[in-house]
Amino acid sequence: MDKLSVVKIGGNVIEDAEQLAGFLTGFTQMEGAKVLVHGGGKKATLMAEKLGVPVKMIDGRRITDAENLDIITMLYGGKINKNIVAQLQGKNCNAIGLSGADGNAIQAVKRPVKEIDFGFVGDVTGINAPLFQLLLKAYYVPVCCAITHDQNGQLLNTNADTIAASVAKGLSKFFKVSLCYCFEMPGVLKDTDDKGSVIEEITPNSYTKLKTNNVIHSGMIPKIDNCFEALKNGVSEVKIGGPQMISGKTKYTKIILDDE
Repeated sequence: MDKLSVVKIGGNVIEDAEQLAGFLTGFTQMEGAKVLVHGGGKKATLMAEKLGVPVKMIDGRRITDAENLDIITMLYGGKINKNIVAQLQGKNCNAIGLSGADGNAIQAVKRPVKEIDFGFVGDVTGINAPLFQLLLKAYYVPVCCAITHDQNGQLLNTNADTIAASVAKGLSKFFKVSLCYCFEMPGVLKDTDDKGSVIEEITPNSYTKLKTNNVIHSGMIPKIDNCFEALKNGVSEVKIGGPQMISGKTKYTKIILDDE
């Protein structure tokens, strides 16, 4: 079975042109088939502020009304995605930008209203595996932004971590998939003020303890939940770390199921 790397890049790396360029160089040098997934939430927040559009967050999650969806679509599907694709082309990496609507790549449903109405936020229901296979076999590198669609003409803002996990799971029947979450930290940290305190392995049991002791909290919880979900659904390997992780040059956090 051929190897496939699904890499998600987010956090401050996307904000910093130098860090992003360094990451993309490392990504280009990764051997074998690969898919890149990117977010861009901080840029969307800044753009909304410039345009005088209110941004509402609840528990670190964005409420996406129609005006914010317009901004997200312009940035994620436009400026950020095409900038990344152009930089990869400049490094001889034949990238192709995709939203979930392009080629019906990633389908979703609008999140149901329960305690909170998240607006135009999508929960992934499936990916178009034949499309990804076709592109990868033709040596294209898909670059997916954090936008899906409901197959009825509506675009939806969707968590990029979830998109990466969904693509990894959906392609694990056809490839040996490694899922890498890259952001500005070198991994999951015991102490957020100490970048040397990388937790090298997280198992289901240690994860429970780390949450109980409030070492892992807030936005890191859904990220690690996605990691375990991916492993339970056929993904071979899941790693969380800094941009240098993909070059094998630094420590990182590996998520494993061994103690189950």
